[in-house]
Amino acid sequence: MQFKTLHSPAIWLAAALLAGCSTQSAYQRPALEVPAQFKEATPEAAEAGIWRPADPSRAQVPDNWWELFGDEQLNRLQQQAATGNQSIAQAAARLRAAQAAVASNQAGLFPTLGSTAGATRSRSGGASGASGASGTGGNTGSSGNISTNYSLGLNASWELDLWGRVSGTVSASQASAQASSDDLAAARLSAQASITQTYFSLRAADASVRLLQETLQGYEQSLKLTNNRYRAGVASSADVAQAEAQYKSTQAQLIEAQTSRAQLEHALAALLGLPPAAFSLEAGAELPPPPEVPAMLSSQLLEQRPDIAAAERRVAAANAQVGVARAAFFPALTLSATAGYRGASLSNLVSAPNLFWSLGPSLALALFDGGARTAAVESARASLDLAAATYRQTVLTALQEVEDNLVTASALAREQQVQVEAVAAAQKALDVVNNQYRAGTVAYLNVLSAQTTVLSARRSLIDVRNRRLAAVNTLLKNVAGRWQPLGPASVQGPQAVAR
Repeated sequence: MQFKTLHSPAIWLAAALLAGCSTQSAYQRPALEVPAQFKEATPEAAEAGIWRPADPSRAQVPDNWWELFGDEQLNRLQQQAATGNQSIAQAAARLRAAQAAVASNQAGLFPTLGSTAGATRSRSGGASGASGASGTGGNTGSSGNISTNYSLGLNASWELDLWGRVSGTVSASQASAQASSDDLAAARLSAQASITQTYFSLRAADASVRLLQETLQGYEQSLKLTNNRYRAGVASSADVAQAEAQYKSTQAQLIEAQTSRAQLEHALAALLGLPPAAFSLEAGAELPPPPEVPAMLSSQLLEQRPDIAAAERRVAAANAQVGVARAAFFPALTLSATAGYRGASLSNLVSAPNLFWSLGPSLALALFDGGARTAAVESARASLDLAAATYRQTVLTALQEVEDNLVTASALAREQQVQVEAVAAAQKALDVVNNQYRAGTVAYLNVLSAQTTVLSARRSLIDVRNRRLAAVNTLLKNVAGRWQPLGPASVQGPQAVAR
C-alpha cells in the first residue's frame, strides 16, 4: 500500500491565511464630467436642472415602444421581426455562448474528479551467458519475468483560489455575459428602430408615387389644353413643347419614386428575415403623425440605454482580468488525491492488499518567464483603459444623439408647419396663373413655373414629414423607447433586462 502523509499542519494554516488574499482591485465605474442640463432642452427643462449622471445598471428597453406612432401595419411588422430578424438571432447566440462561458469558468471553483482503469503487460530481467570447459561449451538463455498488472482508481484535484485567479475569471465572464445580454437588448432596439424608419420611408415613397400620379393627370390635361389652343391658333408650338417636356419629366420622376419604393420594400423584407420575393406590402397607407415630444426629457433616460450598460459591463470585465493577470505572479496551490487498487490478478483486484492511496498539496510557480507575466498585466491594464475610454465615448455619443434629435425634431415640427403654408401659397398662385392663362394675359411659361412650384412644395412636405418621423423615431431609440424614466417599481417588472 502506497501513501503520503502531511507532516506539518502549518501548510494548511498557511493555505487558510492565503485564501483571504486577492489580486482583484475594487471596481469603480469610470468617471465622466457631464453638463448640468441638455443644451437643446427647452427653457423650462433647463431651469429644472434635469441632468444627472447615468446609472447603466438600470438599462431597460420597453416592449412595443413603436406603438406610440399608432400604425397597425407597423405593429404587425415588428411582431414578425421579433422571430425573423437575423441580427437579433446573432446577438441571442452570442449571449448563449457568454452564459456557457460563465458556467465553464465557475466549474474551476470546484474539485475535479476522474477515474482510471488499466491493464499492463511487462517484461523484466532476462540474461544470456556462456561457459566452457576443456572443449565443452554452450549458451543458455532466459526470457526473464513477464507479468501482468491491473489497476482501478479514482483521482481528484482542486486548485485553491488563493489569489482570486479563478474567481476573477468568473467575475470577468459574468460581466461579459451581462454585456452580451445588453448587446441583445441593443440589437433588438436597433432592429426595431430600423424597421420603423424603413417603413416610414416606404410610406413616404408611396405618398410621392401618389402625388406624381395625380400630378401627371393634371399635366396631361394641361398638355391637351395646350394642344387645343395651338390648333386654335392662340398658343405657340413652344407652349406645346414645354408642356410635353414637363409631362415627360414628371413621368421620369414617377419611375424613380417607384424604384425607390421597391428597394425600400426589399430592405424591409431583409430586416424581417425574409427574401424579397416572399414579402410584399400593399401601397396606399398614409404617413402616421409623429407622437409629441415632451418639453422636458430627463437625463435619467440614458440610464435605460442598453449600449451604455454593455460598455460599462465590459469595463468591469476588463478590471477583473487585470486581477487575473496579477495572480500569475503568485504560486498556485493544488490539492490532489488518488485512491484505488493495483494488483497482478484481476479476480481479486478489489481487496485490501491491493489498495493504494495518496494525498497531498503541490505548489507551482514560474521563476522566470522572460517578462511574459509582466506583459500580460500591462496588456490587461491597456484593455481596461480601452474599455473605460469606450464607455466614456459611448456616453458622449449618446449625449450627442439626444441633443441632435431634440433640436432636429423641434426644428422639423416648425418646418412642417411652414411647408404646409408654402404648399397652400403655391396652390393659390397656380390657380391665379391658370385663370390668367385661360384669359390670355400671361404666357404658358408662367403656368409651367407655377405647376413646378406646387409639385416641388408638395414633395418637400412629404420629405419633411418623413424626416420628422425619422427624428422622433431616432430620439425614441436614443432614450431606449421611453419618454419617462423608469421608477423603482418598474425596474422589477417583467420588462426588466435580466442581470
